[in-house]
Amino acid sequence: MTYTKCVLKTLVGHIDVDQRTLSHLLGISTELAQQLPHVKAGDIGAFSQALVRVVKSVVTADAIAVLRCEQGIAYPLACSGLAPEAMGRRFVIKDHPRLAAIASAQQPQVFAADCSLPDPYDGMLLATAGALPVHACMGFSLYQDEQLLGMVTFDSLTPSAFEGVALPMLAMLQSLIAAHFATALNLVTLSEQARHGMAMLREISHQSFTMIGDSEVMQRLKQDIDLVANSELSVLIQGETGTGKELVARRIHEHSSRCQGPFVQVNCASLSENLAESEFFGHRKGAFTGADRHREGKFLVAHGGTLFLDEIGELPLSMQSKLLRALQSGEIQPVGTDKPQYVDVRIVAATNRDLRQEVETGRFRADLFHRLSVYPLQVPPLKNRAQDIVPLAGFFVEQLRKKLGVRQLVLSDPFVKQLQAHDWPGNVRELEHVLSRAALKAKHAAREQDIVLVDITHGAQWRTDVASELTASPNSDTLSVSLPAEQTLKAATEAFQKNLIKTRLQSNGLNWAATARELSVDRANLVRLAKRLGIETCKKLN
Repeated sequence: MTYTKCVLKTLVGHIDVDQRTLSHLLGISTELAQQLPHVKAGDIGAFSQALVRVVKSVVTADAIAVLRCEQGIAYPLACSGLAPEAMGRRFVIKDHPRLAAIASAQQPQVFAADCSLPDPYDGMLLATAGALPVHACMGFSLYQDEQLLGMVTFDSLTPSAFEGVALPMLAMLQSLIAAHFATALNLVTLSEQARHGMAMLREISHQSFTMIGDSEVMQRLKQDIDLVANSELSVLIQGETGTGKELVARRIHEHSSRCQGPFVQVNCASLSENLAESEFFGHRKGAFTGADRHREGKFLVAHGGTLFLDEIGELPLSMQSKLLRALQSGEIQPVGTDKPQYVDVRIVAATNRDLRQEVETGRFRADLFHRLSVYPLQVPPLKNRAQDIVPLAGFFVEQLRKKLGVRQLVLSDPFVKQLQAHDWPGNVRELEHVLSRAALKAKHAAREQDIVLVDITHGAQWRTDVASELTASPNSDTLSVSLPAEQTLKAATEAFQKNLIKTRLQSNGLNWAATARELSVDRANLVRLAKRLGIETCKKLN
């Protein structure tokens, strides 16, 4: 007996349906069964799209979404009739009453047209423009062995859209889809286990470490991460500031056989040269002035797990040789003791510098570079993955909705187009900050409205700031640098940086912390850069 017939035979005995409906559902089951062999490790998107298609053939709705539920969070796998930003949303189920009602029920839930509960998709339906609330809503949960796997939601702007839906048919559709959905998820899990050789796949927190984006460059990056994650190779993550290098490092750890061990992060740019050795390897009481107790170094804390060396390009040369020795031998020696200790640590490093060029100029050791870059990963800038901007915006907007305490945040079409047109020199971090400011302004303008529309006017100041920086007057004290025609790009860049830092320091009364905030950089990084550029870091400027 085929898989499809087995599923239907189990269901028919429990639900009273006519022969025509049964024939239709048989066709649906057959189509879904044909999709199962194509389910790949870590990818259930194509199968979810097939689910949306077959459901549309049964139920007429303005919007349909298939959501995955994990750890109290629901996120769309596929949808029809919703704004593109919906794919980036992460819905905390308990914060959305309708989703909570669907998730907690074993039977389909049809909400009355005058139901006062807010709908998570208010203002996001493509059926009409504007921030109109959804009028008709229903949905059903997808369970396996009392475990919530997902849900399917239906929405319409027509209040009476679902009044004629036959509940017995909907219940059978629910059971049918739940069976296929569970099978697809099991195939995904088995594929992951086969690829990584793991006994089980550890679920990742989609709220904290999700990598949003399905562009070609992001798909290649995710494939490389999956390939290298379960090995013991050292990884060097390279990319511009704000691209999400730490997120890549955490994903590598979470997908590795060390996922049960610690993930320890060290910001090499914030380490002072005289304390870097203690930070890495620890020290014993009395080893130096101020060492009033024993301290375990980051290597020992990361034993059995992953040590993430962020901004590795900023590490002083004197410390690079000591780090190399620890990587080669697996032994560390805390400051103040002659007894070495063995540590089992996997190294993942990250930098926004071109380390090959740093090696050529003598600012980074070649042997350490080759030890770290056994498997290099390049994180693409946001300008090279423009199709990911809208899903990323949706992801951030859902987080902002909760932080700002509003029922719904929706991006207007003109504002979305404005986001897509920008080249994002600050990458994903800049996008997050722009949305945060715009959402805050939109909330203030909307006052007590339930659906807050983030429009192009709320991002106008951001565009003005960008334009003013790009078209600054040649007489501007902060951006004007007189450069000889033959000067190299590197020298011109350093001259610009030096002039800008000195000008901002003067305007802030030589306050380094205030200057760092104004320039949106870490204070320690700013001081280190100033030293490299020849700017005195005491209460004077040369």
